[in-house]
Amino acid sequence: MVMTGQADGSGATDGASRPEGVDVVGVGACGLPSLGPETLRLVEEADVVIGGERHLAMIERRPGQLLVPWPSPLLPRLRTLLEEVGAGRLVVLASGDPLVSGIGTTLVRELGADAVRVHPAVSSVALARARMGWSAEGSDVVTLVGRDVDRLRRDLAPRARIVVLTSGDDAPTRIASLLVDEGYAASRLTVLGDLGTPVESRTDGLAASWDGRPAPRLHLVCIECASPPDRSARSLVPGLGDTAYENDGQLTKRIVRAAALAHLAPQPGDVMWDLGAGAGSVGIEFARQHPRNEVHSVERDPERAARIHRNARALGVPGLEVVEASSLDAVGSLPRPDAVFIGGGAGAELIDACWSALRPGGRLVVHGVTVETEVLLHEARGRLGGSMSRLAVEDLDTIGSLHGWKPARAIVQWSVEKPVTQTSSSSETHV
Repeated sequence: MVMTGQADGSGATDGASRPEGVDVVGVGACGLPSLGPETLRLVEEADVVIGGERHLAMIERRPGQLLVPWPSPLLPRLRTLLEEVGAGRLVVLASGDPLVSGIGTTLVRELGADAVRVHPAVSSVALARARMGWSAEGSDVVTLVGRDVDRLRRDLAPRARIVVLTSGDDAPTRIASLLVDEGYAASRLTVLGDLGTPVESRTDGLAASWDGRPAPRLHLVCIECASPPDRSARSLVPGLGDTAYENDGQLTKRIVRAAALAHLAPQPGDVMWDLGAGAGSVGIEFARQHPRNEVHSVERDPERAARIHRNARALGVPGLEVVEASSLDAVGSLPRPDAVFIGGGAGAELIDACWSALRPGGRLVVHGVTVETEVLLHEARGRLGGSMSRLAVEDLDTIGSLHGWKPARAIVQWSVEKPVTQTSSSSETHV
């Protein structure tokens, strides 16, 4: 493939697009008969057709037309493949809607939206909702294609209806086991196989008694979560109970954590640094706010780093990255953040490094428990602005046969938002 623009020496291109563009054609389960006349003509007149073996087997090859199967592994070799097939008329075949966990999404990311024309068929998600009688607004979609099954834990809730895109014939069994583990043993599972074909199948059952039979190669799973589950459900609102986390005492407690997340203000797709992460609670709850959020938890202690991994998986965000290093050593290699939380080990150099890296409009929150850290935060607020609060929490405790209030160590919280626009003088001082 010939890219427009010139290489900048780093391997990137200035405008990664094909002269002819790429047509991505979604094919229904019944094959090429699902295509309309115009879309079918695109396939027939293409110089090159790329697709899986199943899709390519549907095509009656014409002289001069090149049929190319996807390489394995796909992503590392995709750009090379597109360069090798040349600049003629290229059609990519995909299943259903290519933008639902499909190759269309990957090609748009690689080539840009202007270089990719998508021609969707009815997606498997739409067919599944039709078979179940579920509305789009009354159900959710979770993809486990190429992802850890623990990703599903985030979306479980009483009475939730979830369409799960899967891979592997053991996916329903793994999902049933996870539901039981999360207290949703009474949830109903429906496995829909080969949707839209003459051999379409449906298997219903309960998570607790799922028999483990292999699913059809092309299938998805619909879940009707039990109501209520047999243990307390986890909310997506910041401030999970402290018992939700495995910890050694280095845990940002529930009320303080909720306050920190209010100032960190997660938005969909945000990148967040959790520095001195301890048990990882602040970063984990930031990640739980939206599936596209990207969190990098930095913890220098190996045992605590391993604990963060376990907590992240248990709470449905297995994609959270744990960096085992000191915060100051790690920040130079992390992607630019929209939000930063320093829960421990704050110092002037670390604060300045975080402020410099923070995107305009980004949020920085720092907690301190010592007088020395409090003085540091007062000085930082004087330079950079923001607000400070002293959070003192008291919990009811027993005193013999009576009750009284037991105070926890007070937390000083400094929070600041980086200005969206900055004058040249402020940029020289603070960035």
